[in-house]
Amino acid sequence: MKYLLITLITHLPDPVTGELLSPAERLREVVANAELGEELGFDGYGVGERHERPFISSSPPVVLSHIAARTERIRLFTAVTTLSLLDPVRAFEDYSTLDNLSGGRLELIIGKGNGSAQRELFRVTPDDQWERNAEGYELFRSLWRESKVTWSGRYRPPLRDAEVLPRPLQQPIRVWHGSATSRESVDLAAKWGDPLFSANVTNPIDPYAELIRYYRERWAAYGHDPADAVVGAGTAGFHVAKTSQEALETYRPLFESRLAVQASLGMEPVFPTLEDFVERSSALIGSPEQVIDKVSRYHERFGHTVVHLSADRDGLTLERHRERLELFQSAVAPVLDKEIPDPPWPSIPDSGRGKHEG
Repeated sequence: MKYLLITLITHLPDPVTGELLSPAERLREVVANAELGEELGFDGYGVGERHERPFISSSPPVVLSHIAARTERIRLFTAVTTLSLLDPVRAFEDYSTLDNLSGGRLELIIGKGNGSAQRELFRVTPDDQWERNAEGYELFRSLWRESKVTWSGRYRPPLRDAEVLPRPLQQPIRVWHGSATSRESVDLAAKWGDPLFSANVTNPIDPYAELIRYYRERWAAYGHDPADAVVGAGTAGFHVAKTSQEALETYRPLFESRLAVQASLGMEPVFPTLEDFVERSSALIGSPEQVIDKVSRYHERFGHTVVHLSADRDGLTLERHRERLELFQSAVAPVLDKEIPDPPWPSIPDSGRGKHEG
């Protein structure tokens, strides 16, 4: 199995201390967590893209480029790239540049994106967002694979023998399709033979399991070998400790802070108590044995071989944040690795190897 750390770069007061970092401090914390993830042997680090409060993740290529300069091995993910909001040509230029700077460590997770504020900012509508995402990806794929592109579509001016530079290091890049509840994203992933990343964070397991089942159905319908389908899955929360009691005690302030935010927005919580959250959601909160059991149970339904954990401190001190990641790597990952096979995992291209890489 492979393990990613992912942050959406929320910019909120610390749920325990109430302290609010400056944007500069928060972004530096994101980079430091990526360095920690590489040091502890995680396989990937992902940065979200949102264009509204409470997020400051509006420019993942810039953040990931800084992380690329501070790391050597860990693969770099977007989570997600909102192609429905972006000009695919400009997105290609940014990510092709990042692919070269990172030594071929980049992977994209694409999606239409959520939130009314960012739709208004970019002047897209709920009705055309899916079409923009699918059309943008078709062009993005062509730009990555072809040195000159002739193309026409609905949402941007046509291209004729267009040469877009720089050419990327990876040929091609692997693109995942992020899906929370939509069959549109699932079908798009199956059509192109791309991996699927299930959000798996808001609801109990059933709707996500149904979407993954549909993905595998559509994958086969498009003529792909069922053995080649790759699925990743998110987690609603994360804290592993030596005992379940310690894990619950430590995580409770964060959970109560989330409930307070939901209440302030007039939202009805899906999981009204921490105990319910741990029992019915995908959250990995408990002892190593409990976390292993939860991932294994979800794997039985999903068949996933990649899982993400929160990269953020979640109100913990730096020392305790490090301790839980170390405990996951020492007591959880080795057991899961024996039970769940690795997915295909790109190697770093020879032309992108740094002086410290073998």
